[in-house]
Amino acid sequence: MNESDGVPDSSTGSPDSMTDAGRVSRPIPHPSRSERAAAGKAVRKTRPLTGLADLSTDDRPNALDLLHSQDASRVPELVPIRYGRMSVSAFTFFRGGALVMASDLAANANSGLRVQLCGDAHINNFGIYASPERRLVFDINDFDETHFGPFEWDVKRMAASVAIAAQINGFTKKQTREAVRTSAQGYREAMRNLAANGNLAIWYSHLDAEEIINTVRRALDNRRMTSTSAMLDKARVRDSNQAVSKLAELVDGELRFVSQPPLIIPIEEFLTSGEIEETYSYIRTMVRGYRSTLQWDRRHLLEQFRLVHMARKVVGVGSVGTRSWLLLFEGVDGSDPLVLQAKEAQASVLERFAGKSRFKHQGQRVVNGQQFMQATSDIFLGWQSSRALDEREHDFYIRQLRDGKGSIDPVGMLPDGLALYGRICGETLARAHARSGDRVAIASYLGARTRFEDAITEYALAYAELNNKDYGTLTAAIADRKITAVKDL
Repeated sequence: MNESDGVPDSSTGSPDSMTDAGRVSRPIPHPSRSERAAAGKAVRKTRPLTGLADLSTDDRPNALDLLHSQDASRVPELVPIRYGRMSVSAFTFFRGGALVMASDLAANANSGLRVQLCGDAHINNFGIYASPERRLVFDINDFDETHFGPFEWDVKRMAASVAIAAQINGFTKKQTREAVRTSAQGYREAMRNLAANGNLAIWYSHLDAEEIINTVRRALDNRRMTSTSAMLDKARVRDSNQAVSKLAELVDGELRFVSQPPLIIPIEEFLTSGEIEETYSYIRTMVRGYRSTLQWDRRHLLEQFRLVHMARKVVGVGSVGTRSWLLLFEGVDGSDPLVLQAKEAQASVLERFAGKSRFKHQGQRVVNGQQFMQATSDIFLGWQSSRALDEREHDFYIRQLRDGKGSIDPVGMLPDGLALYGRICGETLARAHARSGDRVAIASYLGARTRFEDAITEYALAYAELNNKDYGTLTAAIADRKITAVKDL
């Protein structure tokens, strides 16, 4: 692995072996399956599986200092909303604290077996969305922090999120341990199964959302089963028409976003007339450049829509404060809308620990990471930069706002349900990693016994306690008015 550029030196070929124009820049090695398996087994001698349980807290940076280091690059008036959302629970703190955990992960030795990481693989970042064929699939659905790095970093974040959700749900220690262990076991067993498959089989594999939901339903009580079924039904109809019906209205014959402060604010409500004109100019320029990042046929489709309105949107937990625009387009008439989201892409929280990305444009990093890990992606997924009123260039990635998206909330799940859902997320993560990393070497490193899940479970349980302490530090700082927080959830 070349630590300086954050790309893999995979034994099966990798993006590192290609130039941006797609020309081969150096020979690609093709070791045999047995050689790859031997390489994975050799890693166990220098980086034992038991070592994955290690959680070093020596000279650990202050969690709040790390979070504050991100404030300067964000919209100042939105930063208090970020802290407000993080203060809701230990789980929302964890969701917003990807940088904190990245720092902790980097403090210990790693396997050196690198893959395209999600970078923020907590179980709320798994869910449902629509494929281009309009089939609902289950996959990872957030890639703001995607980066190349040690495969276990994603597994540890996923497992820790299961532990934190289980604690919030009031599980016993035994139930919590079992849910966490099952998620890691799902990853190991899936990776070993995937290692036996051919390259094309890995690339075409996907998880059908209907099958996933039916499996989860059987582990839920009636109340949770009803809400999960409702989520799936809602996901089926989530598209631009549904988004417009919820977020926009006709004003003097033109579609306009409806103000829903502080979550959605039309551009006219916080900018002067001169700033509005300037911002539209920047965004139209961005859209023209963004079209060039799409496939030709999708570019042709997008060119049939015209931009008619914009609004600022507050997104997520950890992302709050980054720039995010809703872009409303109209096709042949007002009944033919398209709603895109242009979301600012800043450097991954993993970059300072795993090396720089090969992509100078952070939006391109997100888009390529998403396409690398997902079985299928949004047809309008692309990237571009735009100037802002601060006269600086900002990188964005663009996607459809709603395209069959839905998720299952782990908070409130019963023990059996969370364990099953954790396993499904573990299996999904393994499939995503198998597309970019050496699945044979990783499977060989994981082995046929349970040492991997045993170690991951110990790490996750310990990290949940560390997260609880950090969460307490945040809430105390808010109570002492050292941090300004606005709750809107």
